[in-house]
Amino acid sequence: MRKALIIAPSWIGDTIMAQPLFARLQQRHPSLQLDALAPRWVAPVLRRMAGIGEIIDNPFGHGSLRLKERWQLARQLATRGYDSALVLPNSLKSALIPAFAGIPRRIGFTGEARYALINQRHHLDPQALPLMLERFMQLAEIPGATLERPLPYPVLQSTPEQQAQTLATLGMRRPDKIAAFCPGAEYGPAKRWPAAHFAELARLLAAQGYQCWLFGSPKDHSVAEEISQLAPGCCLNLCGTTSLDQAVDLIALSDFVVCNDSGLMHVAAAVGRPLVALYGSSSPGFTPPLSTQARILNLELDCSPCFKRDCPLGHLDCLNKLMPADVLAACANWIER
Repeated sequence: MRKALIIAPSWIGDTIMAQPLFARLQQRHPSLQLDALAPRWVAPVLRRMAGIGEIIDNPFGHGSLRLKERWQLARQLATRGYDSALVLPNSLKSALIPAFAGIPRRIGFTGEARYALINQRHHLDPQALPLMLERFMQLAEIPGATLERPLPYPVLQSTPEQQAQTLATLGMRRPDKIAAFCPGAEYGPAKRWPAAHFAELARLLAAQGYQCWLFGSPKDHSVAEEISQLAPGCCLNLCGTTSLDQAVDLIALSDFVVCNDSGLMHVAAAVGRPLVALYGSSSPGFTPPLSTQARILNLELDCSPCFKRDCPLGHLDCLNKLMPADVLAACANWIER
């Protein structure tokens, strides 16, 4: 393997969990040129990974086939001389472009009847590889081979120079104590801890000298504004006002992070921040925060995890009954430190 193309996932968290795969490939093939085909919203985290070369824009959204345009992009890629492609998503559509481009080795899991498209096929044993991290890492092995362990955790780069530049660009200064909150979750409301709970936690932390920085996409701005209004003077709402690159740097500056099960949860883990991850409708069994400094809070009710976007029972007890005092207690060691 000398020049490989990664077909990246469409989710930020999934892409972060693939970083150890990239590191292992580069360890085994020191002269490897590793490029990525990725949606533009995922590109910023790829830019913070060591060893990633060119990032090529993947303009095809969820559910979009657009065969002619995929063929045209594939013909452009065919001139670049890739000898391998690693197809991380398991969909049929994700395997089309490397096949159309004629890349000789196309590596991935069998998934969605892709026998003609993937020619170095791995067959998934969910019991042997329960974590997404493990499944990505398996793609570095020969099909059927045992996964080499131990597995490293994802790492995103955020240097003091990058952090200083981000603060200067945004006209911000670092307060003495920062608690980062990530109150959004792209998947749906059943993964979002209530705004009133975040606000109560912000008030409790403000009493101990913390400023709470709120991170998320423009879609999360309104819920972050609600938190800010319920905890006046305690929060700085940065949702939708920072780029993802900037959010990586500002989260890296924080003392600890409180987050829903979201892409930013994986950002916090990958920049080495202590974090409390709040789980409701989802489960940490497949995509947990990969960090030795992560605390997972989950009430483990009989009705959860349901994996629904909205609570099918209408009460959202799995998150409503997870109280701010419990989350504060989970942060206690970092506050004392």
